[in-house]
Amino acid sequence: MALEAGRAVSLERAASNLYSLEVQTGSRVEFKDVTAKIEKLIAESGVASGVCYVFVPHTSAAVLVQENADPALLTDLDRFLTGLAPQDGHYRHDDGNCDAHLKASLIGSSKTLLIENRRLALGRWQGVFFCEFDGPRSRHMHIKIRAD
Repeated sequence: MALEAGRAVSLERAASNLYSLEVQTGSRVEFKDVTAKIEKLIAESGVASGVCYVFVPHTSAAVLVQENADPALLTDLDRFLTGLAPQDGHYRHDDGNCDAHLKASLIGSSKTLLIENRRLALGRWQGVFFCEFDGPRSRHMHIKIRAD
C-alpha cells in the first residue's frame, strides 16, 4: 500500500494484502514508531487473526520491535550501536555509510508479527520501529498481512 494524499493504496489485489508504507526520515539516525500505521493497515485488511510480515528493502535501514514507552531507550540503543560501528570508523567500504550498513545488519531487515483480535500481538510496552541509519531519506517498508 502506497500513501497517496495521506491514504494507503494497495499494490496488489486486496486479497493479497501486500502494502508499502512510505517513511520519511529527518535525520541521519532515527527510530520512527510505525506501530499505529501497521495496525491501521491490519484494520483495513479485515484480518482478525494471522501474521504480519514487515520487510525493509534498504541496506542501511532496519525494522525493530522494542519498548516504545521511554524514548531514552532509543537514545541508549543509538549510543550502543554507535559504539559498535562508529561513523568515522576505518572501513574498507569507504563511501561514508558503512556504519549504517553494519547497524542495519545487526538489527535486521524483517520481522514476523502475530495478529490477534485485529491488532498486533505485541507485549504491553512493545512497538515496531523503522530504523534509519543513513538519512534523512524517503524510505519504504513492505507489509504483508495474511489471515490464518
